[in-house]
Amino acid sequence: MHQDYFEHDVIVVGGGHSGSEAAAAAANMGADTLLITMKLADIGQMSCNPAIGGIGKGHIAREIDALGGIMGRATDRAGIQFRMLNKSKGPAVWGPRAQCGRRAYARAIRQELEAIDNLKMRSDMVKEILTDDAGETVTGVRTNLGKEFCAPCVILTTGTFSNGVIHVGEQNFGGGRIGESASHGITGCLHDLGFESGRLKTGTPPRVDGRSIDYSVMEKQPGDPDATAFSFLTDDLPSVEAQLSCWLTDTTPETHEVLRTGFDRSPMFTGALDADGPRYCPSIEDKIDRFSEKDHHQLFIEPEGRDTHEVYVNGFSSSLPEEVQFEALRTVPGMEEAHMHRPGYAIEYDFFPPYQIEYSLETKYVDGLFFAGQINGTTGYEEAAAQGIMAGINAVQKLRQADPIVLKRSEAYIGVLIDDLVAKGTDEPYRMFTSRAEHRILLRQDNADQRLTELGHKLGLASKERLDRTREKERAIDVTRETLSDTTVSPQQVDDYLQSVGTSTLNQPRPVIELCKRPEVDSEDLLRHAGIYDEVVTEAPGMLSAPRLIEIDLKYEGYIDRQKDMVEEMEEKERWPIPDDFDYHALDNISIEARQKLSKVEPDNLGQASRVPGVRASDISVLMVLLKNEGVEPMPKDRDLNLDAMGGDGQSFGVSRETAVEVG
Repeated sequence: MHQDYFEHDVIVVGGGHSGSEAAAAAANMGADTLLITMKLADIGQMSCNPAIGGIGKGHIAREIDALGGIMGRATDRAGIQFRMLNKSKGPAVWGPRAQCGRRAYARAIRQELEAIDNLKMRSDMVKEILTDDAGETVTGVRTNLGKEFCAPCVILTTGTFSNGVIHVGEQNFGGGRIGESASHGITGCLHDLGFESGRLKTGTPPRVDGRSIDYSVMEKQPGDPDATAFSFLTDDLPSVEAQLSCWLTDTTPETHEVLRTGFDRSPMFTGALDADGPRYCPSIEDKIDRFSEKDHHQLFIEPEGRDTHEVYVNGFSSSLPEEVQFEALRTVPGMEEAHMHRPGYAIEYDFFPPYQIEYSLETKYVDGLFFAGQINGTTGYEEAAAQGIMAGINAVQKLRQADPIVLKRSEAYIGVLIDDLVAKGTDEPYRMFTSRAEHRILLRQDNADQRLTELGHKLGLASKERLDRTREKERAIDVTRETLSDTTVSPQQVDDYLQSVGTSTLNQPRPVIELCKRPEVDSEDLLRHAGIYDEVVTEAPGMLSAPRLIEIDLKYEGYIDRQKDMVEEMEEKERWPIPDDFDYHALDNISIEARQKLSKVEPDNLGQASRVPGVRASDISVLMVLLKNEGVEPMPKDRDLNLDAMGGDGQSFGVSRETAVEVG
């Protein structure tokens, strides 16, 4: 075989949500990329819940799309129901969520990847990471078939497959997903290179034949009539009539009694499974044990697609014996005749505590080796995909000999995610929530494109069409805002509307923009009631209405200004770099705990150092004085993307190859 077959710029190991985004990003940015996964048919597989998004997670999915990733487009094509969660609360915490066809989503991801010219795929299992003789620089991988593939950058996205063990009651067996084998060899290889690993667990509920369910006794949960797409490139979604509904029901005291009969055979209670699981997604047996005073728990019955009758019983994750799960399900209203396709199960797997990675997701111990996804201790498709796209971006940045791209906490939920992992670490599967972001009013799901698309385009990842849409949206907002400022309405036009929403009426004509600031006023309703919507509003494709976006900025103006001041203060600290070889143990005038924590995390700058648990404000003040005394200068505010850098073969990596997939 020709040597070129075995030599690449970037190798991605694993074809899940993280690996798919990593491979797409690297290849779209111009790198010759090889994706190796055990089964090509399982690329983009939704291992658990057939849904994308939610509170916090939906923000991440939209940020991935804004950068030029593939998750948003695949979600819009595979979606069977679209909802905006948390609409009763402020816009900072609105979270888009899409129920997806499980097979349709995987197919959409596969089509996205196959549309990228310089992305190659291989069905095989990687069992060894290859390095130079010193074990300090990655050189490639060796597979189960004995083939060696070479690359200066390797991205590991092993998910739950690394030494995965599945538990159902007293039975346990190796596997990365039910019906699929675990991967072996990588953990031992990484141990030899100096890495520390741990064990985490997650779980999934039973799958049930929807034809055996009585939906008449359940509460229907339809999609939104004015649904929001995940991709900023998507113009149309299925009408609410064409969307599939989810259904709500509850466990009963009888359900709990049946489940308790299996506790003595549950791996969680017998000690057979002692890895830490996700705090915010506990199994049904864990919920019953921890919240014994509750006599019911809500369950969501979610369709798995238009091409199947199978449904996902969200809220009933379990590793109890199969017969106990079956009997308990049949005590749930509407599921008295339920036919279980397969039981729920728990899975434990290897992860590598994230203090061992840089903010770029490159590992600290092996040059050119990147970790992304559950290997870093996260849970969730969106969290994995976010790490994947950043690892892909930074692998190409490394090829360009350019600085890594590190998103700030004030720029993106992706920045919050990675900062939390590296600075704080995790000993349980990490899940994103809006509450983790201190600047969440700035990081709304509706403005992800305004925050990130220009960066994605400069990197060569986001297409010109995507950038043009973002600029068109910004122009529409500016024009509409100016028009709203210049347009006045009379009491006769709006007083009956103002009275109906419980706010004071007008004594004289007032500018529309002034009324939009009132908490009770809905800007769209106001404009339509006054009969001036079409004449004052400029729209752009794929966006929330301009008046709605302007209204958000107006009503939260004070909060936004305060958060911007906080961001400016933090960014001053982040401009102070800390040298790579900085010896914290030599410092007598900071606390012992700070010395230990900072030596372990090795932050890049003072801002990151200030967020390491156990580091006090006084420690940061001392560090700043020391850095100044050593002649360290603050970094410029703008990133140096080094877009003129050339790849090793003379190819420019700065050309966007983002491809829109046409599907008939």
